[in-house]
Amino acid sequence: MVNAGIELLDMDAVQLQSTPLRARRVIVRLEGAAVVFHSTNLRVRTRTSTQKGLLGYVTFGPQARGTMNGMPVRPDLMLAVEPETEVGFVADAGYESIAFLLPPQDISAHLSVRQREGEFRLPHGVETLNVNAEMVRGLFDWGKRLVDIAAREPALFDNRKEQRVAAHIELIETLLATLGGASDFEPARSDQSLQTQSLIVKTVEDYALLHTDDHLYVSDLCRVAAVSERALEYAFKKVMGLTPVAYLIRLRLHRVRKALLAATHGSTTVSTEALNCGFWHFGEFSRAYKDCFGELPSDTLRRKPATSSGRPQAD
Repeated sequence: MVNAGIELLDMDAVQLQSTPLRARRVIVRLEGAAVVFHSTNLRVRTRTSTQKGLLGYVTFGPQARGTMNGMPVRPDLMLAVEPETEVGFVADAGYESIAFLLPPQDISAHLSVRQREGEFRLPHGVETLNVNAEMVRGLFDWGKRLVDIAAREPALFDNRKEQRVAAHIELIETLLATLGGASDFEPARSDQSLQTQSLIVKTVEDYALLHTDDHLYVSDLCRVAAVSERALEYAFKKVMGLTPVAYLIRLRLHRVRKALLAATHGSTTVSTEALNCGFWHFGEFSRAYKDCFGELPSDTLRRKPATSSGRPQAD
């Protein structure tokens, strides 16, 4: 279910460890705004995009570690994300985040009435904000309490508009208080180096996604990224914790799984989808698939896709 699309965020995820993945996502909709919680038990690489008309503010849990577009993720940081912007995360095991999604005009309207309109500007792409650590922890904690209540008692928000309105008011007040002392974050030199390595990885990944049917060589990846083999290897190990070849294999395994889960009865076979993604040795493919997902590809094909009820749920 990690790759299942929702109308608030477009997400694509690839796990980076060979153990069955358990991820959780809870969505609470609040009268035009939404609060989205994510957690994972394994190291994963995600590429997430906010949709048109929704500005995102992202906070992180106390154990959250990883990178965002190459920048280190820490519990005391806060992200501002422009609508229709893709963000690349590498999240370590134990990662938790909460995204607060709302129309930009909601923020600007409230600040205008309070004569604070000079404090708001639409972020360009993804911006890291330097926010008071205690305030950003308070914002995360508020969102986590809301998510826990909604997951435990969804009827409170599904059936009672007054609860959604009250929570929306609290969201605006807590968010504006947190943003009040925010300033632009200046990355350290080591962080800038990690951003460069993350860009190398993203360039290669974009190319690989467009050529999933091809047999790619490391030479192809070096050419696309315009870097040496040593630089490519270093970037992948630093950002992903994998070699370029190992990551590309993992990426292709996920593409096979996605195709098998989407297949209808009799529409395809395991061998067909494996060949489509460049696997020709079926024995090695099946072993790698089971190591990654905890089941054989034939088991995935036989299993019907899960359906969503539209209520807050743990995926």
